Amino acid sequence: MPYSKKVIQHFTKPHNQGVIKNADGIGTVGNPVCGDIMKLYIKVAKNKKGEEIIEDIKFETLGCGAAIATSSMVTDLAKGRTLEEAEKITRQDVANELEGLPPTKMHCSNLAADALRKAIENYKNKK
Repeated sequence: MPYSKKVIQHFTKPHNQGVIKNADGIGTVGNPVCGDIMKLYIKVAKNKKGEEIIEDIKFETLGCGAAIATSSMVTDLAKGRTLEEAEKITRQDVANELEGLPPTKMHCSNLAADALRKAIENYKNKK
């Protein structure tokens, strides 16, 4: 299965991997068919304009290389963005930034985008 160099880089040296203690929002998603499980943690702060931004984001993923790479990429895409901007990150955005995914692994980018939205939703529900 051909993976891009970027997928391999994010799989072998993932960005933002770990846990945020006392996270403001947590999103957990899984795919019962392939067994991938992703958990995203976000810390929210306000920027100079008073908008809520994702100040910090980390992930824990149990799954294949593509699942880890998409988790890493979605954290890179969301960090520093406003909540509204982060909510608009799509599975296609994640796949495009990774320079593509094999068709059988596109569901991984879907999981990553869903985990991000769930973490934001979890944060908003706590307010």
